[in-house]
Amino acid sequence: MAPLVEDAERIVDRLPTSRGECRRARHLVLQQPDASITDLDVANILHACPHLHSIDLSGIPETSDRTIVELASSAHILQGIDLTGCKQVTDVGILELTAKSLPLEWIHLNGVVGITDPSVSAIAKSCSRLVELELCDLPLLTAVPVRDLWSFSRKLRTLRLARCTLLPDKAFPSAVNPANELETEKPLPPTPITWLEELPPLILRHTAENLRILDLGYCTKITDDAVAGIVAHAPRIQSLVLSGCVALTDKALDSICRLGDNLDTLMLAHVTKITDRAVVNLARSCTNLRSADFAFCRHLTDLAVFELAGLPNLQRLSLVRVQKLTDNAVFFLAEHATKLERLHLSYCDRLSLLAVQHLLQKLDKLQHLTATGIPAFKRKGIKRFSDPPPSNYDTDQQSAFRVFSGANVLGLRQFLDKEQLRRRDSETNNFKFIPRADDKLDLY
Repeated sequence: MAPLVEDAERIVDRLPTSRGECRRARHLVLQQPDASITDLDVANILHACPHLHSIDLSGIPETSDRTIVELASSAHILQGIDLTGCKQVTDVGILELTAKSLPLEWIHLNGVVGITDPSVSAIAKSCSRLVELELCDLPLLTAVPVRDLWSFSRKLRTLRLARCTLLPDKAFPSAVNPANELETEKPLPPTPITWLEELPPLILRHTAENLRILDLGYCTKITDDAVAGIVAHAPRIQSLVLSGCVALTDKALDSICRLGDNLDTLMLAHVTKITDRAVVNLARSCTNLRSADFAFCRHLTDLAVFELAGLPNLQRLSLVRVQKLTDNAVFFLAEHATKLERLHLSYCDRLSLLAVQHLLQKLDKLQHLTATGIPAFKRKGIKRFSDPPPSNYDTDQQSAFRVFSGANVLGLRQFLDKEQLRRRDSETNNFKFIPRADDKLDLY
C-alpha cells in the first residue's frame, strides 16, 4: 500500500527514499537519525526536495556550509530551519541563506559557534517575516547585530540569546534618551575608549509589541539598565529568563513589575543580589505569574514566599538552595498555593518532614517535588519513592538525590500519613515510637 500524502509531508529521522516522496516532503526532521546519514547524504537529496517548508538538522552535527548553500538554492519556500549544534556551519552558509530572500519565519542557530556578527545582522535586515530566533551559546556574538534585531525584526515573538557572554547593556534598547538628560557637572577630558563605548545608546521610535519570549540567561554583563530598557521597549513580554545575570539587583525587578499582568514566567536563578522587598513588589504587580525560579537567591526569606504563595495561578516554583526558608514558608504554600504542580525545595536544609507532609496533604495537584540535600529526607523508607538518580552522579550525589514525580508523590504522601498514624497510636498506647521503612501500621 502506498504511503499517504500526509505521511510523506513530514519525514522524521530518515531521508526520503523516492523521487515522489522527495517532491511531497514539506518538513524534514533529522533530530535523531540513523548514524549512517551524513552531511553529504543530506546535501545530495535537497535538490530533489523543492517544496520544503522546514528542515531540522540538529541531529547531523557535521552539517556544513555546502548543505546550507544547497538548501538555499533549492528550497525557495523555506519557512524554518534548525541548525542547533551544527558547529561546522559558518557565516558563509548563513549569508547565502539570507541572500536568497526566503520567507523564513523561524531560525534556530543555538551552539553554531562559528557564527559572527555579519550573519545575525543579515538575518535582522533580510528576514522581514521572522517571528522566532534562537541564538544561544554564540561566543562571538557582540552588541552590534543584536541592536539590528531590535531595530529591524519588528515581528519577533521569541528571541533567545542565552549564554552569549559578550553582550553588554548597549546591545539592548535604552530607557533614557541622553538628549533629555541635564548636564550636572563639567565633563572630564577625553580619554581613549573602545569601539563598544563609542556606540550611542539605542534609542528606538517603535516598540516591540509582538515580543512575548525573551531569554537572556547567563548574559553576565547586562545590568539593571538593560532590563529597564527592554521592559520599556517590549511591554508585553510573557516569559522572561534572566537566570545567571549576576549583576542584576532589586532595581531590575522594579522594572519587571511594569510588565504587570502580561508576565507569565520569570526565571531569576543565581541572581543573588535580589531581596524580599523586590519579590514582594513583583508578586503584587504581576498577579498572573504562573512559573517563577528563584533558585540560589540567598537573601530571600519566608516573607518572599508568603507573597508568591498568594499568586492565584502559580503552578511552578523553584526555591532551590534558598537556605533561609523555614517550615513556615512550606505551611503557607500548602494553604494558599492550591494550583501548584511543580515545587523545587532542594538544599533548603531547615525544612522538616512534618511541613512537607502537610504540603502533600493539601496540594492535590502537585506532580513533582524535589527535595535533594534536605537532611530530613534521609529518613529511611523515603528513598524508595524517589526517581532514580542520573547515572553520572557520584556515590554521595546518588545518596542525597530525592526527586518525586507522578505516582511517587502520592506514594510518599501515603507513607508519611501512615507514619503519622503509627506515631499517634504509639503515643496513645504508651509505646516507644520507632521509625520504619515499611508500610505496616502495627507498632512492633
